[in-house]
Amino acid sequence: MLTFFFSTVFCAAFLSPICSHVSGRGFSEQEMSHYRDRIKSMFYHAYNSYLENAYPYDELRPLTCDGQDTWGSFSLTLIDALDTLLILGNHTEFQRVAALLQDSVDFDIDVNASVFETNIRVVGGLLSAHLLSKRAGVKVEEGWPCSGPLLRMAEDAARKLLPAFQTPTGMPYGTVNLLRGVNPSETPVTCTAGVGTFILEFSTLSRLTGDPVFERVARRALRALWKTRSDIGLVGNHIDVITSKWVAQDAGIGAGVDSYFEYLVKGAIMLQDEELLTMFHEFDKSIKNYTKFDDWYLWVQMHKGTVSMPVFQSLEAFWPGLQSLIGDISSATKSFLNYYSVWRQFGGLPEFYSIPQGYTVDKREGYPLRPATGDPIFMQLGRDAIESIDKISRVKCGFATVKDVRDHKLDNRMESFFLAETIKYLYLLFDPENFLHNTGTEFELGGFQGDCVLSAGGYIFNTEAHPLDPAALHCCTGVQEERRQLRDILFSLTEPLEPPPTREAPESIALKPGERRRAPKLSCPVQPFSARLAVMGQVFSEN
Repeated sequence: MLTFFFSTVFCAAFLSPICSHVSGRGFSEQEMSHYRDRIKSMFYHAYNSYLENAYPYDELRPLTCDGQDTWGSFSLTLIDALDTLLILGNHTEFQRVAALLQDSVDFDIDVNASVFETNIRVVGGLLSAHLLSKRAGVKVEEGWPCSGPLLRMAEDAARKLLPAFQTPTGMPYGTVNLLRGVNPSETPVTCTAGVGTFILEFSTLSRLTGDPVFERVARRALRALWKTRSDIGLVGNHIDVITSKWVAQDAGIGAGVDSYFEYLVKGAIMLQDEELLTMFHEFDKSIKNYTKFDDWYLWVQMHKGTVSMPVFQSLEAFWPGLQSLIGDISSATKSFLNYYSVWRQFGGLPEFYSIPQGYTVDKREGYPLRPATGDPIFMQLGRDAIESIDKISRVKCGFATVKDVRDHKLDNRMESFFLAETIKYLYLLFDPENFLHNTGTEFELGGFQGDCVLSAGGYIFNTEAHPLDPAALHCCTGVQEERRQLRDILFSLTEPLEPPPTREAPESIALKPGERRRAPKLSCPVQPFSARLAVMGQVFSEN
């Protein structure tokens, strides 16, 4: 098994979570082909069920064979599934859906949307599809990837999120109205991941479009969050973005925090940024010192380091993969084997698992078909995941979330990440020749001069598993800067053709000196914070 983990380190140099060109040892090509076909069948069962029963709603309700809007009325499942279509080799459907989205999706709507979810699913999905358009056979614009309709859609969606960042701290609100901005009564309390999970998408947007505002606000939020860490180097679960005061002071690596750490590492690699990597290494030291117990990671009080909740969460399964990226193979292996033992026990990862009891946590027994992100190098886990999901979750109209892993009762929801992440990771695991595993033997040319080398490998996956090509950032940055300078020169010689850029709101409009807010509701959970820990919509008490 260590051989597989070392190969992960080599292959994940640019953060692709999959490295199947060496992971197929022990599996014949016939077996690999069999599982690729199985995964494709699962994808199209879910995808076609969505089209037939749920489109244009965000998500499919597989038990009642209808749809519902969940994150903002974007036909979200189509956006999330778009790059998966290409990875499965379906160029025709990619082209059809890309055109359909351009004609049907409108972000100028009176909808309250999660800033975090809109970024990782919508902005990330559109950016990835834009960067993969040429490979999919789409006729791209001159200057691609520095221009294009999907890029403009991603930029439009991201601009709708910018008002959320206009706070005294620079940390964003958790929710924004896409038409009206931040509601005056919006809670200032959001989860840590909701502050620190923007640098990949927003930096990509800034480098492709030449507008630095996106990367600037993402960096300001990261630096503000970094300043709030405790004396022992930990961050809590929920923070007030106006005052920088921690509301939920439980520290861990799971839900509400997870992708913050992920983006520090991935952002450091994508942008070759030492500041971000230094931040992560400092956090990693404190995490090992205070939250790690016998290769499990618990929740602790962020100031004292005392254990507050001895539970494992399914969203922590990303951690061994992240450890492998920084070369901590030993810790990654041990943690992975713990997580894998939980999967084997239940046929899926429960949202919460009590480590002392060795069983699920009451009311958190569900498995929402999250991807097996512990470390997908292990072919056996990939095979087990396919068999478990297909046996337990398949229904007439798609795949249903597991409501309770103890008896495998189902819930009436199929989240869009099932097609964006779970299916994609499983397929790539069994497809060693996929273009995403390219080691530089193939490439495409792009840019305004046609001299940029793109799609040569080293993709970086955002937290929704949308691959981004770092080469595109370097391709567009210089050209866009020259165009901005030329535009500024031309504007200076004539009357302004557009209003001056909006300045960030002064601190005084957000909260007057000495003013106190009423006890707010959290923006990540859906109920008031009245206990020790709030995670993924559920507030937990001591017992």
